[in-house]
Parts: sequence; structure tokens; C-alpha cells
Amino acid sequence: MSHTPSIGIIFKGGFDIAKKEAEKLRSYLIQKGIQVFMEEMTSSVGNYGSIEQKSSIPDSVKWVVVLGGDGTLLGAARRIGSLGVSIMGVNLGGLGFLTSIPLSRLYQVIDRLIKDELEIERRIMLDIEVLRGKERVCQFSVLNDVVINKGPLARILDLDVFISDEFLTTFRADGLIVSTPTGSTAYNLAAGGPIIHPTMSNFILTPICPFTLTNRPIILPETETIIIRMKSKSSEKVSLTFDGQVGFDLSHEDRVLIKKSDKMISLVKSPDKSYFEILRTKLMWGGITYNKKDEKP
Repeated sequence: MSHTPSIGIIFKGGFDIAKKEAEKLRSYLIQKGIQVFMEEMTSSVGNYGSIEQKSSIPDSVKWVVVLGGDGTLLGAARRIGSLGVSIMGVNLGGLGFLTSIPLSRLYQVIDRLIKDELEIERRIMLDIEVLRGKERVCQFSVLNDVVINKGPLARILDLDVFISDEFLTTFRADGLIVSTPTGSTAYNLAAGGPIIHPTMSNFILTPICPFTLTNRPIILPETETIIIRMKSKSSEKVSLTFDGQVGFDLSHEDRVLIKKSDKMISLVKSPDKSYFEILRTKLMWGGITYNKKDEKP
């Protein structure tokens, strides 16, 4: 007797359309004899904490469908990254980098997902921990990026940066971004960092508004560990933010350790749009002159 896999559904909290579509999808899957676990993703933007909230979705599910936008998927990835399940992002608004499947195509794509007809992409995550003396006071994993940022009125930050055991430099800047390839098109890009294809295993160290203009972004191999030491004694607030959603207040002499996670996220690829097509659309590259007949070289 064949075993029908179970599916998890995570939908954007406080959004009536997301809840309605999640209920509709659950009914559709139940009619197919598939067990469904559903969870509302409450907004984590602006929250402060030292550890990520865990998901109620069990590790027995084969897939998780996320209904919302890229922010909803980032929160879901942090919660269920350890499950090793494939995640399908469905965008309820415009086109997203992570939620690349439009609502209008949901059920056609779901049917192909159940039949194992879709490609899966593996994306690296970063593990971050904060050491205060010998005590670990914060621990998170991220899919996009981790950012050290000063408050709006604080002086420029002095941050000692080590790559594994070797001193790199002291960055004098408004902050630092450490980004995965997946997050290279987010804050990293706005700060002048490079775009890296999301399936690569490198990560990027990018200063925010550096005082010294020769401080440039650096692409690092996955084997390195970045250690950032808070050198500034400013009384103003300095924050560590995870995927732009969850924050943690840093203190003088705190050390932030960042390395590639043992966990990887598996994202279901859109059967309709490639990464480069999404990139062209989101960044408005060649939108006027592009013609389908020019698609092949």
C-alpha cells in the first residue's frame, strides 16, 4: 500500500487573503487524501529575542507551502530549516525572489509537486551566535543576511573583523552586512555588494557607508568563519538583525560569530520563471527591448 505524504501550509499572519487561500488549499489537499498541517506566521519584524521560535509543523511532512511574500518565507525558513523539507513559496502580491509562484498558478504547480515533477534548489543558511564573555547570549540561523547597524543618532561604529583566526581590518562604518547568495539581492545589493547566484556556497561581507572608501565588499568561501568584535563604546543602541526581521541588542566587546550552517534550505523552483527572468523583472534590466525571440543565444 502506497503512503501519501503530508504537507505543511504556512501563511502570512494578519492577512485575510492568505488565511482564505490557505483554507482553500487545505480543503483541496484533503480531498486528495493528503494530511495537512497548517500554521499562521505572525509578523516577527521588529521583534527582539535570543532564539528563533519553533514551528508546530512536524518533521514528517515532505513539503511546506508558504503563502505570502518573501518576508513570510524568510520567517518560515528560520523556523523549519532544520526539518530538511522542500519549501514552495507562493506570492500573494507581486513577483518575489523567493516566492516566485503566483497565486494564479498554485493548483497547477501543486499537482506537479505531488507528482515529484518539479526541480528543487538547495540554498545555504548562516549560523550566528553572540558571545558575551564566555556566555552565548544569542543564537540564530538566517537564509538572507545578518546585519550590524547603529542607531540613527549614534556615531560611526568601529568593528574588528577576523576571518577565522586571522585579523582582517577594523571597519569604521555605519554597520556591516554578512549575506548569503540568496540574500545578495537584498540589503547587500542596496549597500553596493555583488549579486551572487543563489545556489552558490560563498557568502559576502559588505560594509555599510564605510568611512574609508577603500573598504569594499569581500566574497568569502563557505569554509571560513567571520568573527566581529564590537569595539565602539557608544552609549547609543547597536543592533544585530536577522533577515531584517528579528533583532538583538549588542554590547561593547560582544563577539559575533558567523559561519555556514549545517542546515540547507530546499526551495521548489518555479516551472514558469527562471532565476534570471526574475532578476531581470525585479531589477528592470532590459525590460523595454527584451523579446522572447532573443531568448536563445
